[in-house]
Amino acid sequence: MRKLALALVVLIAVATKAQTNLQVHYDFGKDRSYVTTTLEMFKPDKWGNTFFFVDFDYNMGKENHPSAAYCEIARCLKFCDGPLSAHVEYNGGLFELEGAAMPINNAYLVGLDYGINNADFTKTLNIKALYKHIQGKQNSFQLTGVWGIHFLNKKMSFTGFADFWLEDTDWNYDPKVEDITKTVFITEPQLWYNFSEHFSAGTEVEVASNFSGVKGFKVCPTLAVKWNF
Repeated sequence: MRKLALALVVLIAVATKAQTNLQVHYDFGKDRSYVTTTLEMFKPDKWGNTFFFVDFDYNMGKENHPSAAYCEIARCLKFCDGPLSAHVEYNGGLFELEGAAMPINNAYLVGLDYGINNADFTKTLNIKALYKHIQGKQNSFQLTGVWGIHFLNKKMSFTGFADFWLEDTDWNYDPKVEDITKTVFITEPQLWYNFSEHFSAGTEVEVASNFSGVKGFKVCPTLAVKWNF
């Protein structure tokens, strides 16, 4: 726990130099009813941009210890003017299962990002086509869309992402019975009311298929607050 806390402090210290926010969500999804925190950073520069987020779920034991941790970090590199950039990314984490820490397979992604925006960046859209290597499992392909829309004089924000990738998942764990899905989809649109430059409140709705240990379709809404550093 000390190492986890120290890592979080270091991340916050680094992230406050960029566009950074801390979100606290209460999840109302079936069999969920717990809190998730998200630390998120986006930092543009003359060579492209860097993005990362770290999620913690808090529902282990009566004390609601962290039960899962997951991170993504990505870098877009531009070599010329225009909407295209190179994209590299890492995903990984762990979750608790019957008192033991279980890994989420490392994933490494590389590909192209196509980004468009209006003059004042109140509307942005990025489409990514990525080769995905799921370590210890398979090579894959992923399509990602990321959007941001700020309206009503930036009092409201509609943001989010959608991922679709290929991944073989055996839901029976029985070699004699085949119950395998080959695709995964997840999208997490967020709607925020911005009370000030720093504080927002809103909601997120996770819509997913064959994701996070759940076969088939699921919807998990949240209520949330956000602090922009």
